[in-house]
Amino acid sequence: MSIMKRMGMIFRSKANKALDRAEDPRETLDYSYQRQLELLTKVRRGVADVATSRKRLELQMAQLEQQVAKLQGQAEKAIEVDREDLAREALTRKSGVAGQLDDLKAQHAQLAAEEEKLTLAQQRLQAKVEAFRTRKETIKATYTAAEAQTGISEALSGIGEEMGDVGMAIQRAEDKTAAMQARAGAIDELLASGALDDVTAPSGSAGDDIARELDALSSQSDVETELLRLKGAKQVGELDAGSDGQAGSAEQPR
Repeated sequence: MSIMKRMGMIFRSKANKALDRAEDPRETLDYSYQRQLELLTKVRRGVADVATSRKRLELQMAQLEQQVAKLQGQAEKAIEVDREDLAREALTRKSGVAGQLDDLKAQHAQLAAEEEKLTLAQQRLQAKVEAFRTRKETIKATYTAAEAQTGISEALSGIGEEMGDVGMAIQRAEDKTAAMQARAGAIDELLASGALDDVTAPSGSAGDDIARELDALSSQSDVETELLRLKGAKQVGELDAGSDGQAGSAEQPR
């Protein structure tokens, strides 16, 4: 295949693809329907023209029939007055007019047959045009519904992709939040255990393990002291209760 043929084929294929994208089936159907209406109008005009010609022939035939009747009457009247020559002339003219009348009748029959054919063709074409119009509207409605459905599907597909991206972003945000929370908890534990220095603590006690142990011992000593105090208070209460009982029993004999 030569280069020019290949270029021509490529150009035609691209042009056909571009035309296919640009073509709207609804517009094409409307244009086809409009063309069929124009053809139907031409057929109707043809039927009207044939009918007009037939009517004109009928008028001419009526005039010729009147002339035939008139000439017949003149021939009979000439015979009554013994004017054979006039009768012959009237009959001669009558014969010529009758010939014209026969020709008009033949043309009239042809026009009538042609008019009948055109009328049937008009009726059939009109039925086809009406059927095409119904089918055209059905196809247009189906195409419009399919176009709307396609648009909705494309929109939903776009929403699905967008929601997928949003879901991934949310997942990343949740992962980062969990990581930050875990890091903060680990730092708090390290600070509490003394593995890390608390820069917000006073300078004298920052990083002082001994001070922390002394504080712990002091806290434990305070607990023991409070415990002893509570035990002493309990014993005092018991002694007071016993002394009151003895005093009551000594006074009873009186």
